[in-house]
Amino acid sequence: MTGDIVEFTLKLGGLEVGEAPKELREDQIAIFLARVSNTVRHEIPKYLQERIDVDRMLKELTINGALEEKLKKLKSPGTSRKINSYILEDDRKLKKLLLDVAKVILVWNTLKDDLPIDFPVGKISELKITPRYKEDHINFTAKYGRWIVVKRLIIDEKTPKLDIARLLASINETAVNKIPEFAGIDIGRIREHFRDFKKVKKEEEIKRLMEKFRSFKPTNELEVRYAISEMISKLGLSIDIPSKNLEKYLEKTG
Repeated sequence: MTGDIVEFTLKLGGLEVGEAPKELREDQIAIFLARVSNTVRHEIPKYLQERIDVDRMLKELTINGALEEKLKKLKSPGTSRKINSYILEDDRKLKKLLLDVAKVILVWNTLKDDLPIDFPVGKISELKITPRYKEDHINFTAKYGRWIVVKRLIIDEKTPKLDIARLLASINETAVNKIPEFAGIDIGRIREHFRDFKKVKKEEEIKRLMEKFRSFKPTNELEVRYAISEMISKLGLSIDIPSKNLEKYLEKTG
């Protein structure tokens, strides 16, 4: 790989999209990565269906009320038990790996109208660059300075759907973890803002946590998503699917 390059293409299930940063500047790479994150995150659930009945879960397991009430219900053990019934796996340890994944999907669906879980830069919705592969594929390639990443999968009828979900989740994690460096986001400042909260459990604590979140002043348009992530982590929740869980599940099930 010679010269700097940052690109993403996806050809899968009738969807063909691709994009590269407008310019290889750090601010433009940050926006590109945010668009990649938004794109892959929305594609993940459909490739979990073989092991998590996502459609039925989202249809039947609805959580309503004010934001504080939704957060309280999402973190409750009762909700985790309900989610378990939609996981198509009998082994308890393997089921736990998928429970953490399914819970993120439920968090997305429950909070999407209350919090800006997507980065405010839209998704990649068309093919703007020439793909390197004609086959169905996922390709995320980056070489910028000392940062080198290649996440790629050529897809055919034998490719496990869960492996597709795993790679999409891994690309999302890479994008989310790298954006702060390119966008000048001070993660330490965000953690400091919420430092008075440890493991939030009680209703009054949730209300105080939300007040603290609402008082946060982002310095750029991408930063608020990291404040959301830090805020709900105090409740033991996440807005990013852990790709390691899917990787471990695939390893253990062959």
